[in-house]
Amino acid sequence: MPTRPRTPTPATPTPGPADYPPTARTTPTRSRERIAYDRELVHAILDEGYLCHLGFVRDGHPVVLPTLYARDGERLWLHGSTGSPSLRADGESGLPVCVTVTLVDGLVLARSAFHHSVNYRSVVVHGTAHRVTGEAERRRALDVLVDGVVPGRAADCRPASAKELSATAVLALDLAEVSAKVRAGGPNDDAGDLDLPHWSGVLPVATTYGAPVPAEDGGHRGATPAYLRDYARG
Repeated sequence: MPTRPRTPTPATPTPGPADYPPTARTTPTRSRERIAYDRELVHAILDEGYLCHLGFVRDGHPVVLPTLYARDGERLWLHGSTGSPSLRADGESGLPVCVTVTLVDGLVLARSAFHHSVNYRSVVVHGTAHRVTGEAERRRALDVLVDGVVPGRAADCRPASAKELSATAVLALDLAEVSAKVRAGGPNDDAGDLDLPHWSGVLPVATTYGAPVPAEDGGHRGATPAYLRDYARG
């Protein structure tokens, strides 16, 4: 059978007033139909996650580190350590970074190995991150980070001591050069493969959270907090 013709790749969507403006770094060379600059979509993806990968260059070599983040309006707070040479040396000019967040929604299994894929939602942020130095702003950023993982938790734990605060680095990264990319739907099987005897479809992926497990010392003298009993994301 002849191979099914491929749909031409559409041009990159034209941004609207509620979108982030595309740049050379946020304009894809492949799968342009999956790219989006929609601010609401970007925020939804960022708010569903809390773990990002922070990429930068250290001593001429690329470094990518997993770390916690939280969105605060049009800014990301990134958790770090004051022991990091790159964070200590970023200076007033800041640290050029690339931050990525990816949520996996399904494993796409095609009849051919070539067309196997993943359904995902992702955000890529380029920019210059700056270390937060003011104590009040750093404390607020840490509260946002804690609540970004478990909403309501910042008010239900001891704040960082002066020593703990001095050992914790927080980076601020404005959301300016941003894009989202989404893949959804089933496999793109070639027409010539449709009669093959192999299963084809999507294996959905979802993150679930179990019942809270108290610490061995009891964890809490009262009932489990409502924000833990009702914990959910997305």
